[in-house]
Amino acid sequence: MSVALDMTANEAVEVINRRGTGPVVLLCEHASHHIPARYDGLGLAPKDRLSHAAWDPGALGVARELSRLLDAPLVASRTSRLVYDCNRPPEAASAMPVRSEAIDVPGNHDLSPEQRSEREATVYRPFCDAVAAVLDARRVSQSPTALVTVHSFTPVFHGHTRSVEIGVLHDTDRRIADVMLERAATLTHRQVNRNDPYGPADGVTHSLRLHGVERDLPNVMIEIRNDLLMTEADQAVLAQEIHQLLVPALIALGLVNQEAGNA
Repeated sequence: MSVALDMTANEAVEVINRRGTGPVVLLCEHASHHIPARYDGLGLAPKDRLSHAAWDPGALGVARELSRLLDAPLVASRTSRLVYDCNRPPEAASAMPVRSEAIDVPGNHDLSPEQRSEREATVYRPFCDAVAAVLDARRVSQSPTALVTVHSFTPVFHGHTRSVEIGVLHDTDRRIADVMLERAATLTHRQVNRNDPYGPADGVTHSLRLHGVERDLPNVMIEIRNDLLMTEADQAVLAQEIHQLLVPALIALGLVNQEAGNA
């Protein structure tokens, strides 16, 4: 079935290829730069609403291609992370940041408890509920499942140039990450690092813990430098490379057999 035809969506979240039977569930928490009209653009300049501060450019394209390659359900947020970052718990200040690198976010200053609760209820909870619904259905059907989240990062951050091209991130569960990093030598043209440019200490593994670790599902977070994702063709290439690293991990964990992995 075409992943484009097997999709449900509302304002906050879309689920692509919901009935995919592959051994992975994909998340893309920062898939969109959309700011609902009720937030009046958060007071941002137009260019800032489209910047990497507002979303992860290219991440959704990679996630969609991985969904196709792996026949994997994909849950993607449809709201800018500056409204609510679905990879952060409600109590975290960074869930609704007042500043992102050099960009001030006026619409996030001095939010009342009621305003924060509204965003949690209309952005974060629908995303988490959609993830839980997909994972619960797979548990009922006893489908082998690993959780993979897909992100991108800017090549320059606070004036510092990042040489890493693909980051393989994990929290307490490193099973997938370890195999992927062992296989990274096969990508001789790429710099692939562990917990780089971010790691658990930076607060970026909330989704892994909530949806992966707490359910005892193998899990990993993929970060790709966004200058490598400028076009759909670029995104397809990086998805193939991530697939090349990920499938051996799925085989090692017994989530797919060798023959299926080589198909």
